[in-house]
Amino acid sequence: MVEIKIPGYFFTAAFFRPVYYVLIFLAFSQVIQSQGTSPRSSGRRTIELLNADDTYIIKDKQTGKDINRLLGNVVLKHNDITMTCDSAHLANDNNELTAFSNVHIEQGDTLDLYGDHLFYDRRNEIAFVTKNVELIDKETHLYTDAVEYDVKNEIARYNTGGRIINSDNTLTSLIGVYYVNQSLFNFKDSVKIVNPDYIMTADTMDYNTETETAFFTGPTEMKGDSIYVYCEKGWYDTKLDVTRLWKNALIDNKQQIIKGDSLYYENNTGYGQSFGNVSIADTNNKIMVTGNYAWYYKQPERFTVTDRAVFIQFSDNDSLFLHADTIRANTIADTSLTGYRLMRAYYGCRIFSRNFQAKCDSLSYSFRDSVIRFYESPVIWSEESQLTSDSMAVFTKNGDTDRMELYNSAFVTSQVDTLRFNQIKGRNLTGYFENNELYKIDVVGNGESIYHMVDNDNIVGVNTGTCARIQIYVKEGAITDITQFETPEGLINPPLGLPSDKLRLKGFEWLDSIRPKKIEDIFIKN
Repeated sequence: MVEIKIPGYFFTAAFFRPVYYVLIFLAFSQVIQSQGTSPRSSGRRTIELLNADDTYIIKDKQTGKDINRLLGNVVLKHNDITMTCDSAHLANDNNELTAFSNVHIEQGDTLDLYGDHLFYDRRNEIAFVTKNVELIDKETHLYTDAVEYDVKNEIARYNTGGRIINSDNTLTSLIGVYYVNQSLFNFKDSVKIVNPDYIMTADTMDYNTETETAFFTGPTEMKGDSIYVYCEKGWYDTKLDVTRLWKNALIDNKQQIIKGDSLYYENNTGYGQSFGNVSIADTNNKIMVTGNYAWYYKQPERFTVTDRAVFIQFSDNDSLFLHADTIRANTIADTSLTGYRLMRAYYGCRIFSRNFQAKCDSLSYSFRDSVIRFYESPVIWSEESQLTSDSMAVFTKNGDTDRMELYNSAFVTSQVDTLRFNQIKGRNLTGYFENNELYKIDVVGNGESIYHMVDNDNIVGVNTGTCARIQIYVKEGAITDITQFETPEGLINPPLGLPSDKLRLKGFEWLDSIRPKKIEDIFIKN
C-alpha cells in the first residue's frame, strides 16, 4: 500500500481515489467546453456533458484519434437540444457525437425524437437517428427507420418510408419532410391517409398537423363509403370535413357525380359549389346538368345551375338537351321514403333532340310522372309539324317521348311549300309518339283545319272545315290523313280557289326561324 506522510497527518492512496475521479471528470468537462471558441466550431456552442456514470478515452481504430467514451445515463446538451442515451462516443474535437441505445433528443417543450442510434454533427447541427425512430411533436407521431433532423432549422426528413399518426388520421409515404415550425409535412411517393371514414391516396401531398389539412399537388383520390373524390390540385380539411378541388376535379357522393374546374364541398352538410365547366350527373336516372356555376345539397337533394346551364336526359334512341338561364332541382317529399325530384328551368328555355325541339319562357319537369310542362308562349317542333298553345305538357317513358298535351288555343302547322301551310287548331290537343316520332294527333273542341291535298307533288285542292273533334295521322313529319268528328262542316276548293287571306287560320304563326336545328342552337337568343 502506498503511504504519504505529511507532518501531523498520515494518508494512503485509497483516500485520494474518489478525489482523483472527480478531478478527471471536471477536467474532461472543462476541455469540452473550452473548445467552443475554436475556428472549426464556427461560433457554435460546444456539446456540454451534463451527466455520465463513467467516462474514459479510447482510440478510434480507423482514424487513430482519441474518442471520449461515455457510459450510463448519458446526458448532453447543445444549444437548445438535450440528448440522452445509454452510451456515447464524443470526438475529442467536440464536433461529432455517436450515441447508442435509448436515444432521446428533446427540443423545446413539444418535440421529442427517439431511436436506437444517433450520429450528431455539431458543426452543421444535423442529427441522424436510425432504428425504431419516433418523432413526437404535440399530437403528431412519426414512425420510421431513419430520420435526418436539421436542429437549427427544425426540419426532419426521411426516405425509407414513414407513418404519421395525427388525430384520427394515419398518413404513410416513402419520402417525407416535416417542417416543425410550420407544423407542415411534405409527402412524396405512395402517399396515403387512412381515416375511419375514408382512404386518400396521392403522389404528392402537404399536411398541416395543426389544422389537420391536406394539400394536393398531383393526382389524388379519396374513397369512402359515401363519397369518392378525385383531383390533381386542392386541399382537404380533415377536421371540418371540407374540401376544395381544382384540375380535373370530381366528387361522387353516391347520389350525384359532380365535376368542375373548381369544386367546394362540405361532406358533413352535403353542401357544395362548382365553378367553370360544371356538370352534375345522376346516373340512376340517366340525366345530367351542366353550366359554369352551381350550388347543390346532397340531402335532401337540390341544386341550382346557371351560366350556360344545360339539362341533358340521355336515351339510347335520342337524348334531349335543354338550355335556360337558370336550372333548379329539388326533392319533393311524398309518401315514398325518398320523395321525387322536381326540376324547373327559367327564362329563354330551348330544347333540342333529334326528333323533338321546343322553345318557351319557363318549364318544369317532374320525375314522379316524367312530365315536362311548358309555360308562356311554348312552341314544339316534331319533324315537319309545329305545335303551339298557351301551355303544354310532354309525357315521357324511359327517357323517350310518349305523348304531349296542348292546353287552350292549340295550333298545329306544317309547311307545304313557301306559301302554303296545313293548319289545325282547337281548344286542346293530344299528340302521340312512337320511337320518339309523332304519329297521331287528336284535337278536341272548336276544331278548325286547312289542309292542302297533294297528288304527285301537285296541289289538287284545299280542304277547309270545322268540327268538334279532329284526328290526324302523321308519317315522317307529314300529315297523311285527317278525320273530322261530330258535326263536321267543310269545303274542298281548287288550289287557287281561296284568296290568300283565307289560307291562314286566326292565330297562325310560322316560327321556323327560331327553331333549334342543332344542339348549339339552344344557346341562340331569339
